[in-house]
Amino acid sequence: MSPSITIVGLGSGGEDQLTLGILKKLESSSFRFARTAEHPAIADLAARGLSFESFDSLYESLNGFEEVYEAIAGKLLDLAEEHRSATIIYAVPGHPMVAERTVQLLRGRAQERGIALEILGGESFLDQAFVRLGFDPIEGFQLLDASELRREHLRPQLHTLIGQVYDEFTASDVKLSLMAVYPDEHPVVVGQSLGVPGEERIHRIPLHELDRLEDYGNLTLVYVPASEDAGLRRHSFERLHEIVAILRSPEGCPWDREQTHGSIRKNFVEETYEAIEAIDNDDPDNMKEEFGDVLLQVLLHSQMEEEVGSFDVFDVLAELNDKLIFRHPHVFGGENAQDAEEALRNWEAMKAEEKRRKGVAERQSKLDGIPKDLPALPRSYKLQKKAAGVGFDWPDLTGVFEKVDEELAELKKAISSESHDRQKEELGDLLFAVANISRFLKIDPEEALAGTNRKFSSRFQYIEEQLRIRGRSFDETDLQEMEEWWQQAKSLN
Repeated sequence: MSPSITIVGLGSGGEDQLTLGILKKLESSSFRFARTAEHPAIADLAARGLSFESFDSLYESLNGFEEVYEAIAGKLLDLAEEHRSATIIYAVPGHPMVAERTVQLLRGRAQERGIALEILGGESFLDQAFVRLGFDPIEGFQLLDASELRREHLRPQLHTLIGQVYDEFTASDVKLSLMAVYPDEHPVVVGQSLGVPGEERIHRIPLHELDRLEDYGNLTLVYVPASEDAGLRRHSFERLHEIVAILRSPEGCPWDREQTHGSIRKNFVEETYEAIEAIDNDDPDNMKEEFGDVLLQVLLHSQMEEEVGSFDVFDVLAELNDKLIFRHPHVFGGENAQDAEEALRNWEAMKAEEKRRKGVAERQSKLDGIPKDLPALPRSYKLQKKAAGVGFDWPDLTGVFEKVDEELAELKKAISSESHDRQKEELGDLLFAVANISRFLKIDPEEALAGTNRKFSSRFQYIEEQLRIRGRSFDETDLQEMEEWWQQAKSLN
């Protein structure tokens, strides 16, 4: 006879919730095991002379739930092989296929060990939740595990049940996750032993009091009713997508409806620079607003494409997710990167491999791939970096400084004796050579110049402030006095 295990659900209450078939199965075997004896049906069945060996001791001797579940599954499989002529009965609370990790482990391992597995469903805690809490799951419902709850799991438009809320510590974690979406006073329901006569307790409390109750246990769940309040979805990407779609709809905003990729192209550039300014100013509040404005541009352009059926913003997200995973094999693929340089090399290698797989034709020039509308200073930096990648480069900074000196001399000569166009050309050559210094120093020239611009603005504004204090204008001062104030400003920052 091949070894076998029969898994039965005890329901969420006493023996009255057991099916007749499960009761007969329990009576047919003397090898009865229960994940936990802390269940109302266990006591009722004991009165019938049906005893169980529980695994409660493992919860105290092992370090975490996963270790406990692994140990239970392993023990049951070993018992089945040891007692091949008998049926091992394993009883779990509720329904075996609802929130039972040990059952999933057994399902994954029994077949490879040649052990037959039979699963007999019992009434789950969900059945009682639907009845006692009074909602219909067809309206939209999600069941979440308290131990793995994160903000992105929460969808306020759905009825939400959170199970495995064993104690106050778990309840506190649940509360913090919920508070990322719901206001502190939002009503929630805590249900304990639903459907069990004499033990059922239902508390309706504001969210901030969730971890202040004292009667948490194995049969506790938290219920958050579904809500149509759009404000609760203000943190969700789906809500943003919905709003942009409404703005572009026939019933939406006339201005938004009229826009095209070309008409708001400049907005994308402007919003990006405003976001960069917020970063440079180290202004978190402004960053939050400006990042949102940049994101809006992405949504608007994506919505335009969704309307003609080419792609939507979720396709954009999918492309980005795939790209990030593929280009980081040292993070997601088991490879290693010892430092940032090696990580960057991995990125470039996987970027090239990605394009090869997509059938993208190889570029005709090593300098291809740099956006033509990139500002001139960072574009020159990238051009030189690409050229250096194939060996077209100075061996060290000495040659670069000599080139700067050469270009400076040529600019001076052009200023004294040549045309304006020639002067512009020589100035460009000098700036290009200076950008090469930044590459050798591994300093972004745009960031370096932006820092100097901010420094200049701050010091010049100090001069303006001194004039205001004295009730004077620029016409009433001279260069020497302004230089003195400039030096004072330098000493302050």
